[in-house]
Amino acid sequence: MNSRLRLSDDVAAALAAGRPVVALESTIISHGLPRPRNHAAALEFESILRDAGVTPATIAVLDGVPRIGLDAEGVRRIADEDLAKASVRDLPILAARGASGATTVAATAHLAAKAGIRVFATGGLGGVHRGASETFDESADLSTLAVTPITVVSAGVKSVLDIAATLERLETYSVPVVGLGTTVFPSFWLRESAYTLDWAVESPEQVADIMAAHDALGHTQGIVVANPIPADQAWDREEHDRVLATAFSEAEAQGIRGKAVTPFLLGRIVELSEGRSLEVNLDLARNNVRVAGRIAAAWAARA
Repeated sequence: MNSRLRLSDDVAAALAAGRPVVALESTIISHGLPRPRNHAAALEFESILRDAGVTPATIAVLDGVPRIGLDAEGVRRIADEDLAKASVRDLPILAARGASGATTVAATAHLAAKAGIRVFATGGLGGVHRGASETFDESADLSTLAVTPITVVSAGVKSVLDIAATLERLETYSVPVVGLGTTVFPSFWLRESAYTLDWAVESPEQVADIMAAHDALGHTQGIVVANPIPADQAWDREEHDRVLATAFSEAEAQGIRGKAVTPFLLGRIVELSEGRSLEVNLDLARNNVRVAGRIAAAWAARA
């Protein structure tokens, strides 16, 4: 156990007893959702897990200390305070300065694995950005999963990213990607993309089987479970395509380049869709949390 990590009593007790635990990121709360809905969402995600008999471990850095599991005040802080967006590279800086930050997928996965947590629920995985051959803009989520033994449940990656390049990078890093009930990689707001997967599973128990085999073979990478949003909650494809085309055109017309592109696109997509994209975002996140809870329960049952 890393002495710099501070586990909540609930998380520490669950891990010691071999009960199921699911890690939750804080960036989706601090940076991905508007106030005050972000606070309600954070409480809801944790409640979904508790109702299923799973201990939630929302992760953030508060006053320089990585917290694995937050109390009510910690949840309030990630929702209400203007926190830094912290990836793995930022963790030692926050620690040295006694500063606070909301953890990205990469930082959450890193800290969760250090604490001994094996399952993590997020909305969408970061990936390779469009135009990365010129900008080299690629999420640290991918390189972190290459060296971090955790199973991440996500609804694929956002369709504003380069999905093909993201899947290629995961293959290069030897990170298994399995579809839950599908052989088509989802694209966040949509159930499908143009890209197929080599492997699919039909149950959380099958994911736990893969995790066990992964460990037995001495692999230390993460595992990505691609979990499509339910069909009745997915965004209408025609509206999705129209909104994205408009957002990309506006970015081009305004000369927005490099790392500024994606934040601009995501903000405009919410505005152009009149909030529809945000509602889908919340629905898919809830679905991923539920599935992650089932996987964590199946994994705990193997012990």
